[in-house]
Amino acid sequence: MLAWHFIGEDKRLGYGDGRLVEVGQTLECEGKPELCSNGMHGSVRLIDALKYASGPIVCRVEIEGDVIEGEDKLCGRRRTVLWMLDATRLLHEFACACAEDALALVEQPDERSVAAIEAKRRWLDGEITDGELDSASDAAWAARDAAWDAALAAQAASRAAARDAAWAASWAASRDDARDVAWSAARDAAYAASWAASRDDARAVARDAAGAVAEAVAWDAAEAAAVDVAWDAAWDAAWAKQNERLTAMVLDAHENDEE
Repeated sequence: MLAWHFIGEDKRLGYGDGRLVEVGQTLECEGKPELCSNGMHGSVRLIDALKYASGPIVCRVEIEGDVIEGEDKLCGRRRTVLWMLDATRLLHEFACACAEDALALVEQPDERSVAAIEAKRRWLDGEITDGELDSASDAAWAARDAAWDAALAAQAASRAAARDAAWAASWAASRDDARDVAWSAARDAAYAASWAASRDDARAVARDAAGAVAEAVAWDAAEAAAVDVAWDAAWDAAWAKQNERLTAMVLDAHENDEE
């Protein structure tokens, strides 16, 4: 089964294994495969593999032998690397794109969050120093703190979207590990997208559910019941969008790498 898997910069297996991972090589586990505890793991979706990544080296793999499939990962006896790519810069760029998606959901995003993403892109191109990026990142975290406080005070979906958008921008502007930056920005962008979408979807579901039966009385209860459904649907859609983007970026980079 084709899957995705990330490894560290040293290209060796983790968890005390230490074997070197090479393109074209098949590595096999000892004992019976079991999700989360034994076997050669991977994920069908690249965004799910990112969740479990131990480093920035992305591998296209084939997993075989007593394959067990879970919700967002799988494992088997053998894993063969078909190709690999150092996705360090790509993951930082992906984080910026995720944050921009999130900020686009907010009517008036904090200028510090927007500036932090611009600074991150300039840093990637070598146009500003680490210190300058750190300053922009610190400002973005301050914006996130302000958005968080506002969300707690308002307890509204629109405020929650602004909060998570600011979170995403803060992560994307960071110079931290590329895997952590990309995963956290994607997560918070999806949260922001989910909350933003729920403002409309939940209300529509609530209206249909309540109908004409004492709408004024039932509105709050119906909306509260519907918001989870709308939020889950929005989350799935946003997460799928991020997966499509990341997969396209990796495949494009792989094709360019082969030229």
